[in-house]
Amino acid sequence: MSRCCFGALLSKKKDVTLLQQGQSGFSSDKNIRLFSYNELISATNNFHRSNKIGRGGFGTVFKGTLKNGKQVAVKVLSAESKQGINEFLTEIDTITNVHHPNLVELLGCCVQENHRILIYDYAENGSLDRALLGSKMSQLDWSKRSAICLGTAKGLMFLHDELEPPIVHRDIKASNVLLDENFVPKIGDFGLARLFPDDVTHISTRVAGTVGYLAPEYA
Repeated sequence: MSRCCFGALLSKKKDVTLLQQGQSGFSSDKNIRLFSYNELISATNNFHRSNKIGRGGFGTVFKGTLKNGKQVAVKVLSAESKQGINEFLTEIDTITNVHHPNLVELLGCCVQENHRILIYDYAENGSLDRALLGSKMSQLDWSKRSAICLGTAKGLMFLHDELEPPIVHRDIKASNVLLDENFVPKIGDFGLARLFPDDVTHISTRVAGTVGYLAPEYA
């Protein structure tokens, strides 16, 4: 038992050292890719405003290109997490292991100094709200629109009813539904929703969400 505890302690210490030194790599005891802040500066051209693709309650999103040419979405969280590095990585580890065709995939994170940044797969066709109101509207025929509705519902059902423990999104809206190159819907920001504790049902006493999208009883 003591050897296991000592090994876990060394593993966590290694992760903290890796992050403090601004190195990239993988967490030693979790399946999380750790990006250095300098790596993200390079990917986003120092978070240049021309790469800014969105802003929401959780933070600002930039388009980035990694050294291998892969395009990513870099979300800079607006508020510094009050959690320590290991606690933050534990939550990110849970999100990283959630996979579904209709969920945006979290690729990794940056937890260096006071930075809390999440790196996601990039959705080529942007958010659903912009697609419905912008230049891509003509590409959204009724078959695509119905497929987007169905895919979004499947993603929510997976989060709420099939995942264990479940994740409740609490802020589903068109701007949080992203579209890939084939207009397949991907729900975003689900990883920042609250995980239900084991002793809590679907009924919550705390109201969260965006006005206009809340359930009528909370509006």
